[in-house]
Amino acid sequence: MKQPDRWSAEKAAAWYARQPWLVGTNFIPSTACNSTEMWQAESFDLATITRELGWARDLGFNSIRVFLQYLLWKDDAEGLKARFERLLQIADGLGMTVMPVLFDDCVFGWPRQLDPFLGKQREPIPGMILPSWTPCPGRFLGSDPAERPGLRSYVQDFVGTYGRDSRVVIWDLFNEPLDAVGVGTPEFLQQVFGWAREIEPAQPLTVCIYNAFAAGNQVILENSDIISFHGYLQTPQLEARIAWLQGHGRPVICTEWMARTLGGSYQEQLPVFKARQVGCYQWGLVNGRTQCQYSWLNLPGDTPDPQHGWFHDIFYPDGTPYRPEENRFIRDFLRGSV
Repeated sequence: MKQPDRWSAEKAAAWYARQPWLVGTNFIPSTACNSTEMWQAESFDLATITRELGWARDLGFNSIRVFLQYLLWKDDAEGLKARFERLLQIADGLGMTVMPVLFDDCVFGWPRQLDPFLGKQREPIPGMILPSWTPCPGRFLGSDPAERPGLRSYVQDFVGTYGRDSRVVIWDLFNEPLDAVGVGTPEFLQQVFGWAREIEPAQPLTVCIYNAFAAGNQVILENSDIISFHGYLQTPQLEARIAWLQGHGRPVICTEWMARTLGGSYQEQLPVFKARQVGCYQWGLVNGRTQCQYSWLNLPGDTPDPQHGWFHDIFYPDGTPYRPEENRFIRDFLRGSV
């Protein structure tokens, strides 16, 4: 049986034209340190999720990007899907769509945790960004050939369940492949695209361009229906990256951006995304157990950059804006007042 083809550029453009300008945030509640703690039954914090998504919607965000966790699906698929359903209901009630991320090769903290695990998660290390983050599926499961049927079932269960659900806007199949964990090889990326494509979802498929990973980037650009990228860049470099990617003739979305220490600016860059018709999802919403006030370079015991302030995040846990002028600009800009 022939595998369904990648969407044509025309189909991708028509889909994108039907969407609002997608602008939102990568979301993890302030009470969770990683995707396991976010979704695990004993730590799933519906009250905080509801409250914090309300703050996001009040700013004008209309979409969120969320990381799932294969290990939780492997342990209790129906439980994970039930909790994901609750998040979809909350987001939909606020007028927000959801972009699920199925796999992830990122790790942070010291020592780095190269594999997810069930139960109580490591307490965040003071002074470090995302110090308790764990990847998906992780090095052990992702490197085991015997695990591939399970990984395929995970992809096809989620895409099969929600592949025609309007609350899910895009499938982000793999975050930053071949980062420190090293599972997202070109061969594995090709497989993951194929597994999802077999289901023929109504939503597009994507994987982000984020570094000079040439072989992987070729697979990504040849298979993504919508091109996505990460843009922790100063404004001239961001504009150049957008121009390069739009040269491939498909809609472009930035699925991670905005780091103050690296030159990120709401006032400069939100207008760039809007003018270029590029969707954008910032990293960080409410400061909490992910500790995204610290930069990637911070070490245990460090403090935020004294000149630029927090690396990511825009709210304190009680909902107070970190920089009220930024929040005012976001709200006014997204409501058409700027």
